[in-house]
Amino acid sequence: MGDDGAMRSAVDVTVTGRVQGVSFRYYAEREADRLGVAGWVRNEPDGTVAAHVEGAPGAVDGFVRWCHDGPRLAHVERVDVRDGPDEGLTSFGVR
Repeated sequence: MGDDGAMRSAVDVTVTGRVQGVSFRYYAEREADRLGVAGWVRNEPDGTVAAHVEGAPGAVDGFVRWCHDGPRLAHVERVDVRDGPDEGLTSFGVR
């Protein structure tokens, strides 16, 4: 926490369902850019999509809400969210 209300939030997210092969990572990156959050998103070997997101608490919450729907072709069954470390990231990318 810094001055000017620069409080940050950081979460690790796992999205389960039909979330690979439906451009989930591409649209997650677009949503992260739109919201101004930093972090990364990647496909996992078990078929889930994992993400680490950090930034302003409201923007991080907005990204998590987006994950519950994902892109049009996705079928999200579950979104698990855990507090994560604030790594001080300044951009968002696909891994």
